[in-house]
Amino acid sequence: MIEIKYFQLFLFITVLWIITRFVVTVKTRTFSIKREIQLLLVYVCIVVIFRFVYFGFHLENGKIPTLKVGFEDDIHDMISIIPFYFIVDRYEGWKMNIIGNITMFIPVGIVWPICFCRLNTIKESILAGAGFSMFIEVTQLFCLGRHTDVDDLILNTTGVAIGVCIIFLIRRKQTKVDPAKRNNR
Repeated sequence: MIEIKYFQLFLFITVLWIITRFVVTVKTRTFSIKREIQLLLVYVCIVVIFRFVYFGFHLENGKIPTLKVGFEDDIHDMISIIPFYFIVDRYEGWKMNIIGNITMFIPVGIVWPICFCRLNTIKESILAGAGFSMFIEVTQLFCLGRHTDVDDLILNTTGVAIGVCIIFLIRRKQTKVDPAKRNNR
């Protein structure tokens, strides 16, 4: 078993992010402060989501609990593939789980289509967010005390869809207000 503190993961993600952005800048030979600020929003989404997904919501002795990486003896206790079974039947905080999972992923639905021009349709944007959520759920298989749950995938994707709908509605209203923008797309 390996124990990882949140600061260690935060530092790892940050260093990886900086190296990646440096390599991309050198490779493309372009640098834009505006673009880097946009991408910083993606970084913030990732760091915040990782904080609450891998390290839990509740503090232990006033500190963020450590992430324990390893394998459970019985992996069946870590996986729930029956939709909405786990939410209602297993614990009292299910309402907060629904609200938290949806709310946590709304920014992904807003930020990713702004930052990644390839996400230029609602379907592509939602699928990208669902893929990110699937990545998180699969990686939780290696985290002791965490659960891979189809409910989380559904709720996270719902949050992404809400965010995507918000940003695409804003874009639609902007193109109706400013016809010149419609011609630039």
